[in-house]
Amino acid sequence: MSATGLANLFNQPPLNQYRVHFFNNFSSFQAALSETPFFSLIYSLSDEREERRNCLVAFREMSLAHGAIQRIVMASNEIEARLVSHLSPSRLHGIVSKSASLSSLQSELATLLSETRRVNDNMLNNWNVSQSRMLSPTERAILRYMSSGYSIPEIATQLERNIKTIRAHKFNAMVKLGVNSDVGLLDAADILKYLPATDPRRCLIAAQVYS
Repeated sequence: MSATGLANLFNQPPLNQYRVHFFNNFSSFQAALSETPFFSLIYSLSDEREERRNCLVAFREMSLAHGAIQRIVMASNEIEARLVSHLSPSRLHGIVSKSASLSSLQSELATLLSETRRVNDNMLNNWNVSQSRMLSPTERAILRYMSSGYSIPEIATQLERNIKTIRAHKFNAMVKLGVNSDVGLLDAADILKYLPATDPRRCLIAAQVYS
């Protein structure tokens, strides 16, 4: 969705009560923070792998430096929304799909913007409601190894698991992410490659990735 499309979206009720500022990149937004007290940041994705990484990294920085500012992602479709939800290193206030109807998109954004103090509680945020669907630490570790070119047997060796177990975890990750091929899984793994790991085992993997 272009800036013009977003402007038109916010020119219609119930979104026309908000004053909207548009920025071409995150650096411009950060520069404006010193002058404007923003209460929400909506990041509109362009359906490109690099843009997804940029969004998740930017939102992680926002959660650390400006945690009071609401963080909403506008994904290109439900598949991308699912990827962002599962792979985000920081909590989000909401994810909406631009493939939804205009009225649905306006309604969901209006609901999220009215709940600036609630993180992941909105029932419209279907990708964050069920924590059981989030990737497990083992599934994330497998994706990180895959992004570094490891084969399934090599991953099994690194994680000290048998090959059948690794394949089962890989299959579970594919189901959760809504992908049905190794290409789709590597797309997700590529996002993880550029995001920080938190637990000791994943920190070791991250060190290997970044070396």
